[in-house]
Amino acid sequence: MSEERIIPDAAEFASAASPATILWTNIFQSLLVAAVVLWVLDIPRQVFNVAFYTEQLLAICLGLVLALAYVADTSRKRHWSDWVAVVLSLLLCGYIALRYAHLTDEAASIPLSGLIVSGLLIALILEGSRRTNGWGFVGMIAAMAVYVYISPNLSGDFQTRYVSPERMTIYLGLDINGAIGSILQVAVLVVIPFTILGQVLARTGGADFFADISMAAMGAFRGGAAKIAVVGSALFGMISGSAVSNVLAVGIVTIPTMVKSGFTPRRSAAIEAVGSTGGQLMPPVMGAAAFIMAEFLQVPYGSVCIAAAIPAFLYYACLFFHVDLEAAKHNIGAAQIAETPGFLDTVKAGWHFLLPIFFLVFALMYPDITMLTPEKAAIYATLLLMVLALIFGYRGKKLGIVGMLKAIMDTGRVSLDIILIGAAAGIMVGIMSISGLAFSLTIQLLTLAGGSVFLLLLLIAILAFVLGIGLPTVSVYILTATLLAPALVKLGVTPMAAHMFVMYNGILSMITPPVAFAAYAAANIARTDGWSTGWVACVVGWSTFLLPFLFVLTPSLLMDGSWTEIALNLTRVTFGIWLGTVAAVGFGLARIGPAMRWVYAVIALAVVLPPEAFGSAIYINLAGIAAALVALGIDWLRLRKQGKSAPAAATPY
Repeated sequence: MSEERIIPDAAEFASAASPATILWTNIFQSLLVAAVVLWVLDIPRQVFNVAFYTEQLLAICLGLVLALAYVADTSRKRHWSDWVAVVLSLLLCGYIALRYAHLTDEAASIPLSGLIVSGLLIALILEGSRRTNGWGFVGMIAAMAVYVYISPNLSGDFQTRYVSPERMTIYLGLDINGAIGSILQVAVLVVIPFTILGQVLARTGGADFFADISMAAMGAFRGGAAKIAVVGSALFGMISGSAVSNVLAVGIVTIPTMVKSGFTPRRSAAIEAVGSTGGQLMPPVMGAAAFIMAEFLQVPYGSVCIAAAIPAFLYYACLFFHVDLEAAKHNIGAAQIAETPGFLDTVKAGWHFLLPIFFLVFALMYPDITMLTPEKAAIYATLLLMVLALIFGYRGKKLGIVGMLKAIMDTGRVSLDIILIGAAAGIMVGIMSISGLAFSLTIQLLTLAGGSVFLLLLLIAILAFVLGIGLPTVSVYILTATLLAPALVKLGVTPMAAHMFVMYNGILSMITPPVAFAAYAAANIARTDGWSTGWVACVVGWSTFLLPFLFVLTPSLLMDGSWTEIALNLTRVTFGIWLGTVAAVGFGLARIGPAMRWVYAVIALAVVLPPEAFGSAIYINLAGIAAALVALGIDWLRLRKQGKSAPAAATPY
């Protein structure tokens, strides 16, 4: 899903597009999805005994995606040049697919035909990416290209090697480290199958099931409406892996319910934005960046899921604590829902949605047993879901075969921006690779940090935040993983922790102004101001700013350590996050004033301080825990002295 410009759903697209646009869009996206599914299931080789390079398939898919980008754009009036771009995209990529082996063999001699093909392909990719994702990422690539032709004249660590424009063009267009490379491969062959699963799950009633089960489980508690948003966003985010699509699917129900219960529209939107953003961190699917991470690290995707489990739990724990304490502070009770579904009735009606998810989780965790790649597991999970949905439906509604095929077909348009980011990112990585820019920046960062891991983490966090302004998460991750993560690894941080650190910092673009894509999407539903919603979301999701530092310095939070160590650190950090949330909200066992909020904030930092930070850090942890117990004891005694057993009456909110 697009994180910057929200791609219209099928109904909105149909109402905005002309009949010719709809026809060609359906043709191109159907061919794209069919090509990917057939390749993932190995049909060409097993059934037709046809074998060809993966890059040839990627070239075909890239041609279809570029054609889609120019024909399916409803944000502007169609121009004859768009149709020229469509035809040119198909011809160029078809030519590359047919002559791929010859073109790569001849690339070293820089033939004129290869130069023209590469140059036109790069231009089409950058313009297509600009249309779907805005100027941010394209501008970054353009600035990088300019820099690599200035930097050979610079001195010291700022210098890179000179590469002729002709060689650069051929490399970026045809080399496996360029546009048609590993990042595009992940975007096409992995992201599309999982997007198909998410599309079918949402259309067959899976989103409604997750919303209903969240209502049944949380609706009766204090702040029930907000807790429904937290749980529903986490459940749907496990499959969707996209912040904006999560907001649109879950927030349309939860935000009005929160407002009706007593939360302000601004805070309701902020809670939903933070909850939906966490979907990119939530195993088993997470976001597209997680698949690219597995490719960068050359590890099984299941390893990324395992490492992400505790950080995802802590992220949602902080959000849950926040809504619970906010509800207690303002006396907000159960969700105001006319007919709250029963938990057992909901499970009985939608149990079949859980089977494909269990199958997918098992396949991702145990690929040696199932002998399935992540993308093939997603396809099989989708087939299982389709069969079960056809048999059982959900609450009396069934989506027919035609509706499911339409959901699958729409995946092509829905995945458009991610695939174009993958192609554009290949260009960016190619520029850095052939010029030595990535190595140069690593040296510069290490020099600035002076050998301090903490200072380097702080520098990288700031850079990731700056790079994330105006860019989708995938773009930010690719930039930071290529430019910044190597410096952390050089200082001894494990590759998994380094990449997880930059990914977590990358998702901050979803909730931090000035862009805050998820916050603006949620604010639109709540009919409130997106800018202010973004700042409230930063307070609600404050742990996102802290957690990356914790799991880099405490590897057991990434499941790297003994079970005892993992359990102790998880308990300690969870308690510390609760204390920090008390400080952020201004309510613990009772309302607390500004001075005590600062006290709780300092105590929280002492509790979560990584024991590995320095020799006596463990004693600061123990002192922090003791101080927390004293502070809570004082609040409890204060309540008893006042003769109160419950929070004060609600105040305007």
